[in-house]
Amino acid sequence: MTGVRYLTDEAGNPEAVVLPMELWRRLLPRDDASLEELTEAVEDHCLNRAMDNGRRTSLLTRAEARKYLGD
Repeated sequence: MTGVRYLTDEAGNPEAVVLPMELWRRLLPRDDASLEELTEAVEDHCLNRAMDNGRRTSLLTRAEARKYLGD
Protein backbone atom coordinates (compact mmCIF):
# COMPACT_ATOMS: atom_id res chain seq x y z
CA MET A 1 0.00 0.00 0.00
CA THR A 2 1.41 3.35 -0.94
CA GLY A 3 -1.13 5.90 -2.06
CA VAL A 4 1.34 8.66 -1.19
CA ARG A 5 0.75 11.75 -3.33
CA TYR A 6 2.65 14.99 -3.73
CA LEU A 7 1.11 18.43 -3.98
CA THR A 8 2.99 20.81 -6.24
CA ASP A 9 2.92 24.51 -7.00
CA GLU A 10 2.20 25.98 -10.44
CA ALA A 11 5.83 25.37 -11.49
CA GLY A 12 5.65 21.70 -10.55
CA ASN A 13 7.79 22.03 -7.42
CA PRO A 14 6.73 19.72 -4.56
CA GLU A 15 5.15 21.54 -1.63
CA ALA A 16 3.49 18.85 0.46
CA VAL A 17 2.98 15.12 0.84
CA VAL A 18 -0.43 13.51 1.26
CA LEU A 19 -0.53 10.18 3.13
CA PRO A 20 -3.49 7.80 3.33
CA MET A 21 -4.96 7.76 6.85
CA GLU A 22 -4.23 4.03 7.19
CA LEU A 23 -0.50 4.68 6.73
CA TRP A 24 -0.60 7.75 8.98
CA ARG A 25 -2.20 5.74 11.78
CA ARG A 26 0.41 3.00 11.42
CA LEU A 27 3.14 5.60 11.71
CA LEU A 28 1.54 7.51 14.58
CA PRO A 29 -1.15 5.67 16.50
CA ARG A 30 -1.42 8.62 18.95
CA ASP A 31 -2.82 12.03 18.04
CA ASP A 32 -0.49 13.91 20.41
CA ALA A 33 2.83 12.60 19.02
CA SER A 34 5.76 15.01 18.96
CA LEU A 35 7.77 16.01 15.92
CA GLU A 36 10.61 13.81 17.20
CA GLU A 37 8.26 10.81 17.43
CA LEU A 38 7.01 11.51 13.90
CA THR A 39 10.58 11.68 12.59
CA GLU A 40 11.49 8.39 14.27
CA ALA A 41 8.32 6.70 13.05
CA VAL A 42 8.98 7.72 9.43
CA GLU A 43 12.61 6.56 9.69
CA ASP A 44 11.49 3.22 11.15
CA HIS A 45 8.86 2.79 8.44
CA CYS A 46 11.37 3.49 5.66
CA LEU A 47 13.97 1.16 7.18
CA ASN A 48 11.40 -1.62 7.57
CA ARG A 49 10.31 -1.23 3.93
CA ALA A 50 13.93 -1.35 2.76
CA MET A 51 14.56 -4.49 4.82
CA ASP A 52 11.41 -6.13 3.44
CA ASN A 53 12.48 -5.30 -0.12
CA GLY A 54 15.93 -6.73 0.61
CA ARG A 55 14.42 -10.00 1.81
CA ARG A 56 12.45 -10.33 -1.43
CA THR A 57 15.52 -9.68 -3.59
CA SER A 58 17.73 -12.57 -4.58
CA LEU A 59 21.27 -12.56 -3.24
CA LEU A 60 24.18 -12.02 -5.60
CA THR A 61 27.18 -14.29 -5.77
CA ARG A 62 30.54 -12.72 -4.99
CA ALA A 63 31.35 -12.47 -8.71
CA GLU A 64 27.95 -10.89 -9.49
CA ALA A 65 28.37 -8.39 -6.67
CA ARG A 66 31.85 -7.39 -7.85
CA LYS A 67 30.57 -6.99 -11.41
CA TYR A 68 27.63 -4.89 -10.17
CA LEU A 69 29.99 -2.65 -8.22
CA GLY A 70 32.22 -2.31 -11.26
CA ASP A 71 35.22 -3.81 -9.56
